[in-house]
Amino acid sequence: MPETRLPDPKRWTALIFIAIAQLMVVLDATVVNIALPSAQADLGISDGNRQWVVTAYTLAFGGLLLFGGRIADLWGRRNTFIVGLLGFAAASALGGAAVNTAMLLGARALQGVFGALLAPAALSLISVMFTDAKERAKAFGIYGAIAGAGAAVGLILGGVLTEYLNWRWALFVNIFFAVAAVLGAIAFIREPAEGRNRNRLDIPGVVLASTGLVALVYGFSRAESDGWSSGVTISLFVASVVLLSSFVAVEGRVKAPLLPLRVITERNRGGVYLSLGLAIIGMFGLFLFLTYYLQQVMGYSALKSGFAFLPMVGGMVIGSTQIGTRLMLRVRPRFLMAPGFLVAAVGMGILAQIKVDSNYAEILLPGLVLMGLGMGTAFMPAMSLSAHGVRPEDAGVASAMVNTSQQVGGSIGTALLNTLAASATTTWIGSHAKSPADLKNQLFVNQAAVHGYSVAIYWATAILALSAVLAFVLVDAGVQNTGERVAEGDFEDMPIPVIAH
Repeated sequence: MPETRLPDPKRWTALIFIAIAQLMVVLDATVVNIALPSAQADLGISDGNRQWVVTAYTLAFGGLLLFGGRIADLWGRRNTFIVGLLGFAAASALGGAAVNTAMLLGARALQGVFGALLAPAALSLISVMFTDAKERAKAFGIYGAIAGAGAAVGLILGGVLTEYLNWRWALFVNIFFAVAAVLGAIAFIREPAEGRNRNRLDIPGVVLASTGLVALVYGFSRAESDGWSSGVTISLFVASVVLLSSFVAVEGRVKAPLLPLRVITERNRGGVYLSLGLAIIGMFGLFLFLTYYLQQVMGYSALKSGFAFLPMVGGMVIGSTQIGTRLMLRVRPRFLMAPGFLVAAVGMGILAQIKVDSNYAEILLPGLVLMGLGMGTAFMPAMSLSAHGVRPEDAGVASAMVNTSQQVGGSIGTALLNTLAASATTTWIGSHAKSPADLKNQLFVNQAAVHGYSVAIYWATAILALSAVLAFVLVDAGVQNTGERVAEGDFEDMPIPVIAH
């Protein structure tokens, strides 16, 4: 029988500060997007360099997540959590004070570096601090709601800060989040002593994984701007395949791998990483297109368009903390994840019906509510299962993998769906334009754009449906109850209980 330990009496208070840190990381992506036009005008950023304000962050964040997870296992999750917070705050201050393009881009890259330390440390702290199944379900419900809704909250916050202060506060605001989380971490977070992975760092694994993931994320970024058939895009994808294949080969041979292959080959964890990554492709595409639709077609301000996403935020909170948390102790996770992704797909399908003159209450409201409920319900068991049956010394890197799947999924979603939308818009213009004057008609231009958005959202609907199928087929974990046991023949020395298989 595995030895159990008494739960930390301050664990729920600690969760508040872990949640604050997670909210900061998740909303940072969208809060900067809303502020970007103002920053571009203020600093004189060229259109060619504009995308790097986002890409510099995603490259560093996505490329270094596995490294960050391994550092958390080596240094300790609490220590890594605090260092990540302090570094993220410093990088945000640097970005907010930027006087030129290079300074802003460098600060965004630094944010990504420290975010890659912070995100896996936050998730793995929950895994090791909450050992009771019911409490773990509630904790992951809260975490899942924040992880899912944070991007939409960022749209609202970005609109408020940009409209009433200026774009710099979209970065400065992170300092307040980080300081609060650091003080809370020092006072309330007590990481269990066991479970550290004190093996030497796998340097070849770090280099191969980081460069492979950077090449993959950058490849999709270049595909969006240069096209899928450009030499640079193809070269980056080939390099990514070679580097990541080499990484897998190395990890199977070294004594202390950066990513033990057992972390991704376990059926439930692999199912979570794959299905969640695909779902995020659809979700990020939704944010992208609806933001353009609301502001450019319906004429919403940045602030009003941010508030338009509130029904989805509410749906995510209800889905994660009420539906998912309550049912997780009664039904198998796949019976939450698969239906959750399907409900989200139905909501996405409704949103695909948008027209130039659509009514918010008839199309957007029900679509956003269903999207939120479905994703919130699916997120909670997915986050919990990301550390399913994992050895304590692998908790950080397992947590990094779920963040990596989301980050890579988001990058792919932005590039893939934007390319599909642009292609559909071009095709529609070619078949509907009667004369060059049509291209100067704002109604015609809006109709073409909305057609492209609709086609891309239909693709996102299909991707969400595929996520549901994969979750149902691959995830076979049992009901998460208090009678947990260790997976057969695998974790004999685990000092804390794990989710029943």
